[in-house]
Amino acid sequence: MYSKIKESYILDNMEKIILASSSAQRQKYFQVLGLPFKIIPSQMEEILDESLELRHGVEKLAIQKVNNVRHNNLSKEMPWIAGADTIISLNGQVYGKASDKEHARIMLSGLQGQTHQVITAIALLNGRKNKIDCRSIISSVSFAKMGEGEIEWYLDTGEWEGVAGSYRIQGLAACFITEIQGSFSSIVGLPLREFYVMLRDNGYPYGC
Repeated sequence: MYSKIKESYILDNMEKIILASSSAQRQKYFQVLGLPFKIIPSQMEEILDESLELRHGVEKLAIQKVNNVRHNNLSKEMPWIAGADTIISLNGQVYGKASDKEHARIMLSGLQGQTHQVITAIALLNGRKNKIDCRSIISSVSFAKMGEGEIEWYLDTGEWEGVAGSYRIQGLAACFITEIQGSFSSIVGLPLREFYVMLRDNGYPYGC
């Protein structure tokens, strides 16, 4: 009964949001929120603008993803598009996605025993108003010291593949996290509180 009511509410009151991301975790969060969405990942090459302050550089990437999907689908009506980007920074060094297992090993060896920052930006296009709202949040994650055997065990799980910093905090990496400050959902890849406020502020019919 609940699922039928929920589906009816979505169809009657909410427009579909294009999610410019192939991230499985962001898709799961959209499902948790009960938002109707379609996945059209951006095709752009993700290059961080090093001339910008780090936070602004991440915001620029999120905006570029939205614009990439919008411009590549001009023949289709896309009133709402959401794009996001997440990077990890330790002492000014950016940790992106590992190119291979050895690269992931180097990243984890650097992160263990340290506290790093996770910056996630979310951009939302209201196509009817031709307006993009972009916001970001910075959180901190502290890793316990890890022995070589622990690092190898984690690498063998394969969780390092396709994620910034080569770890998934929502997975087995939680075994090595001693503290987080900020937004857990943002660390995972989509700051739920900020995204909810963005939807509300930009006139999307969600929540109160």
